[in-house]
Amino acid sequence: MGAVVEQRSIDVVPAAERHGTPISQFTLWFGANMQVTAVVDGALAVVFGADALWAIVGLLLGNVFGGIVMALHSAQGPRLGLPQMISSRAQFGVYGAVVPLVLVVVMYLGFAATGTVLAGQAINKILHVGPAAVGIVVFGCLTAVVATLGYRWIHVLGRIATVCGVLGFTYLGIRLLVTVDVGALFGAKPFDWVSFLLAISLGAGWQLTFGPYVADYSRYLPADTPERHTFLATFLGSVIGSQWSMTLGALVAAGGAGFLANQVGYLGSLAGPIAILIYLVIVIGKLAVNCLNAYGGSMTLLTTVTAFNRTTRIGPAARSAYTVGFLLVSVLIALFASKDFLDNFKNFVLVLLMVFTPWSAINLTDYYLISRERVDIPALYDATARYGRWNVVALVSYFVGIAAQIPFLAQKLYTGPVTEWLGGADISWIIGLLVTTALYYPWARRTSNPPPQTIPG
Repeated sequence: MGAVVEQRSIDVVPAAERHGTPISQFTLWFGANMQVTAVVDGALAVVFGADALWAIVGLLLGNVFGGIVMALHSAQGPRLGLPQMISSRAQFGVYGAVVPLVLVVVMYLGFAATGTVLAGQAINKILHVGPAAVGIVVFGCLTAVVATLGYRWIHVLGRIATVCGVLGFTYLGIRLLVTVDVGALFGAKPFDWVSFLLAISLGAGWQLTFGPYVADYSRYLPADTPERHTFLATFLGSVIGSQWSMTLGALVAAGGAGFLANQVGYLGSLAGPIAILIYLVIVIGKLAVNCLNAYGGSMTLLTTVTAFNRTTRIGPAARSAYTVGFLLVSVLIALFASKDFLDNFKNFVLVLLMVFTPWSAINLTDYYLISRERVDIPALYDATARYGRWNVVALVSYFVGIAAQIPFLAQKLYTGPVTEWLGGADISWIIGLLVTTALYYPWARRTSNPPPQTIPG
């Protein structure tokens, strides 16, 4: 097993320390998606107007499309042996990569805080205590333990979450079939393009927001691991897990009047005599994904800091300190979270789509179509080397990709003019991908200077 606490952070994982098989990616992402926040995400499609059947179809389309993009990021991990956002320096420059990094940290904090609220409710149910702060703080401490131990233990937790998720969610599905006329939920509302596109956006947004850290959890795989194996294991684990959870969410939102007011409590009541076991399943599933948020958040913070001091390696003590600091902030946010959880979460996911789809488009276009998987790894840590401080091509493309989405937004505080013409349908993420790729690809082809081959770590 080696050291109990992971010794690596933002540095390249050497060949001698590579281990594992792609199946670990399946269990990690399946377990991380078999959790209550994914259930809430699926429920949102019904809450905001979609028929249960079309919500499930739309969520599936979004999960598949977003899952393809997310898994393409994962396939970079074994090849480079690097955390995801370090590799972004090849596109944005050593300093320029800090721009999306700041937004990534906000994303991780948002997901960690909102997930902690739900997990804290489940812990309170298990412990039979009242104050919400108790469950939130306990869950934060549990996350800190696993996240600071690092990569191997996060994967172990993923395997545990997979088994618990399958058992728990299968039981909940059976209970739903027994207590609710599921067939009557389908076709209860007419087909509506606006709510259908929202369901697609919710599924796609869920997957796309994993992109900035997915390679963090595949970077220890041997460098000769076939990319298609890493891709398929990540894709199938993430899409099957999330779709299973979101389908349950769509059905309970359509058939359960109490779900909207108390998501965790409703699932416990649905479980009946084994409610406490379902609360435990909820905690384990949330712990799996929250460790990803905390671990990825610390990597992102370290990537930001080391851009300016040219450090190539950070020890486990410093990584642990950043992880604990990140979790402390997320717990504080959770303690003061808005009560209007569902509506805020919907807007949070869709806002993140606006800033992360252009990043994904640039990263994947450069890696697969322009650099063709050739990365000068030492230059990623040196602002005076090949990739420089700022890459104007990537940064301009990134901001144009964000700006192009504004007329297509459908947010709580702003609805774009094109969105109003479309009847309220939010397709901004599609526009962001297309516009960013169309601008970046031809421009970068003329200006890029990729290395002749990948330099091994």
